[in-house]
Amino acid sequence: MINLLYPLLATDISKKVSDEELVKLYLESQNVAYFNLLYKRYSGKIFGKCLSLLKNEDEAEDATQDVMMKILLNMSKFSGRSRFSTWIYSITYNYCIDFLRRKKKDLAIYVEDFNDNIDVEDNVEDAFLLQMNVDRLKVIMEEIPLTDKTILLMKYQDEMSIKEISEILKKSESAVKMKIKRAKHKFKKTFSAKYSD
Repeated sequence: MINLLYPLLATDISKKVSDEELVKLYLESQNVAYFNLLYKRYSGKIFGKCLSLLKNEDEAEDATQDVMMKILLNMSKFSGRSRFSTWIYSITYNYCIDFLRRKKKDLAIYVEDFNDNIDVEDNVEDAFLLQMNVDRLKVIMEEIPLTDKTILLMKYQDEMSIKEISEILKKSESAVKMKIKRAKHKFKKTFSAKYSD
């Protein structure tokens, strides 16, 4: 039945049905064809996110498969309160951070919330980040702590809203705004130290 149904699904509804509808169809029927459509939509994006965080193609490939398996096994936990893409990004982000914690024992990740109450003046304009030379931008992004890099990527590369970021990080919107401020401040400080021209 799946073999007969899948070509029909792939051609007729793959572009017409929303992610949320595919999740519902999969949960109701357990037909793997519905999950395969979600896999096709998101595996490349998940790989890109894993690669940007893990910096290793083999690890990113393995992580992508692990994340897709987590998505499949936890599909019934998708509540629909946020977009499916936000839910997937949350799983991907958390998987990669956990992987890096185990691999590197990065103290910057463990102590990221230590100074949550320290107020940082938001004197770094978005234009500073958005108009920067790409080569310099890449260099600085590699030098700032992983948590700062990740939140800046969510905000400026993935164009996520504060609400979406707060759902992924499981933090209040005001805490997310503060994290973005601090990340921008660290970015500019690192940039100024490296490129004082």
